[in-house]
Amino acid sequence: MRVVRVPLGERAYSIRIGEGLLSGLGQDCERLGLGRHCTIISDSNVAPLYARRAAQSLERAGFEPREITIPAGETAKCLARVSDCYHELARHRAGRDSFIVALGGGVVGDLAGFVAATYLRGLALVQVPTTLLAQVDSSVGGKVGVNLKAGKNLVGAFHQPRLVVCDLATLETLPPRELRAGFAEVIKYGIIADARLFRRLERDLDPLLRRDGGALAAVVARCCAIKAAVVGHDETEQGRRAVLNFGHTVGHALEAVFGYGKYLHGEAIAVGQVFAARLSARLLGLPEGDVDRIRSLFERAGLPTSVCLSPHQRENVSRAMRLDKKTSAGEIRFVLAERIGQVVWGRAVAASVIREVFDLLLRKPSGGG
Repeated sequence: MRVVRVPLGERAYSIRIGEGLLSGLGQDCERLGLGRHCTIISDSNVAPLYARRAAQSLERAGFEPREITIPAGETAKCLARVSDCYHELARHRAGRDSFIVALGGGVVGDLAGFVAATYLRGLALVQVPTTLLAQVDSSVGGKVGVNLKAGKNLVGAFHQPRLVVCDLATLETLPPRELRAGFAEVIKYGIIADARLFRRLERDLDPLLRRDGGALAAVVARCCAIKAAVVGHDETEQGRRAVLNFGHTVGHALEAVFGYGKYLHGEAIAVGQVFAARLSARLLGLPEGDVDRIRSLFERAGLPTSVCLSPHQRENVSRAMRLDKKTSAGEIRFVLAERIGQVVWGRAVAASVIREVFDLLLRKPSGGG
């Protein structure tokens, strides 16, 4: 087992990474001194697979778990589902000494984390991510929230977990498309912070896609270590933490325009990262060879690198980008790469340049599209 520490002073916590860790969840929570009552929030895909196992582990350690199951999918990440959870917690008389276990992928982690942050002004949270994307990214760092029709993650909070448990065995039941989508965030960490990790992904992508346990453990731990270091320096995204948004401005806009259904998060930000790489070449001189390496690695992972948009959809994407929470004073700001492994953040980019780069990545609809 590997352990990564998130350095936040009195609120520091551990990320535990290994196979079979779900069976020890109860003991882990007991060591934290959490209250006896807890609620597992999961979704309709994950709950049938792992909720009972998590509950049994908690029961063996003396806890009294209850379960809330939400529908699977990004559309469940909304205020209506948050309200449903509030009512369930109230019905079961959850108190300030109870805690929430988020068992699932990024949608569950974000929604359950937001519930934990806001119910009774804050309950303890334990993240148990069951997708690659959630294990390397969304379960770590305390950003929780939900979507609005206008855009992604527009309602949220910072609420750090007390513990993150990454049981790599749960990836065995992850659909191949979801696994590939997770690699979008993995590749991102190589681009923003670690050229050596990027080279490792180029070399070892095939065994990683085959879910080789040893290879996955090392890569997940490295991604978590990068994020832990960034969060430790800038917990509430006042500066450096913005580097984690590489590719997300366009990616989030695509998700919003297509109704959080056509593209998985990882698929959308893969396109966004190729866009950001092209923009980086245009503005910062990122070598074309690096742009090609970035695009090629996403393609090898089975992820899209361009999109097909009608003129109406293109305008909607531009509008959604202007609504993104990373926009400042009406200007769209981007994270851009100087080279693989080093990025800058907060770069305002002229609309004319954005349109120019869009033209390189957008495919025109065929026929009557």
